[in-house]
Amino acid sequence: MDDSLTKILLATDGSEDAALASRAAADLASKTGAEMHVVHAWHSVPSTRMEAYIRSHLEQEAKELLAAQVERLEEEAGRSVAGEHLEEGMAVDEILDVAGEVGPDLLIMGSRGHGLVKRLVMGSVSEGVVHHAPCPILILRGGEEGWPPERVIFGDDGSQTARKAGDLAARIGRLCGAKGLILHAYPELPEMDLEGRRSNARLVDDDLRRAERALQERAAELENSLGTHPKIQLAVGDAAASLLEAAGEGMAAKTLIAVGSRGLGMVRRARLGSVSTKVLRAARGPVLIQPQPHEAGKSM
Repeated sequence: MDDSLTKILLATDGSEDAALASRAAADLASKTGAEMHVVHAWHSVPSTRMEAYIRSHLEQEAKELLAAQVERLEEEAGRSVAGEHLEEGMAVDEILDVAGEVGPDLLIMGSRGHGLVKRLVMGSVSEGVVHHAPCPILILRGGEEGWPPERVIFGDDGSQTARKAGDLAARIGRLCGAKGLILHAYPELPEMDLEGRRSNARLVDDDLRRAERALQERAAELENSLGTHPKIQLAVGDAAASLLEAAGEGMAAKTLIAVGSRGLGMVRRARLGSVSTKVLRAARGPVLIQPQPHEAGKSM
């Protein structure tokens, strides 16, 4: 068993991606022995003369959805769910509140809901949860091929959050028998902005060699958790685009991308978008995001 995963929280809305998230949660729980919790948040309608009737109907639907999800999860995992959480309110807030109470090692949820409107809403829910979560989040998408992953791409930027994301993704990859790739992307060649460096190919080459050695050392560390030695790749350009391009080489839906959230702040994130947000929006397969502990409850 993997003692790094002792408690898993599944957030569900009954959609196709939520069913995939349930499958992933059941798979990981059965392989690690992790305690399972399930949360479903429902939102009532504004006050009307029919409010009591509509609210009762919506609440009953929510109860039935949660019960069906719990039954399915228990059947897939072969073990009982420890906690069922039916919450009324905005999904992001309620999911985060339950995560704060339960204290999971991993929060798992789908990327999109039913239909165009619900897909947009659930998309905003998954992003909202990622931006404020107190624990790592595994976002599922990709249909039947989306789990289990056959490959893990570790986004390496030298940060502590990226390291934690990689460590957890490697353990998940080992449970699934996945291979690995560590990717480090430079916006431009290292230190090319320093005076004289632009024309000094030797110094640039030295920087790249040091970066490659650092990735090799990291690969050796991850091999202990992953079970196989991951490949390494240095890229030049946008980090999110480089990760997505690497994932799209033949098996995007079966590739888990693991990244850390760096807490860019509201202005920069609004202008540029963080790497984790870009990857979350565009990846075709599952995404694992590790938030910064001190940024929990703040936008990343």
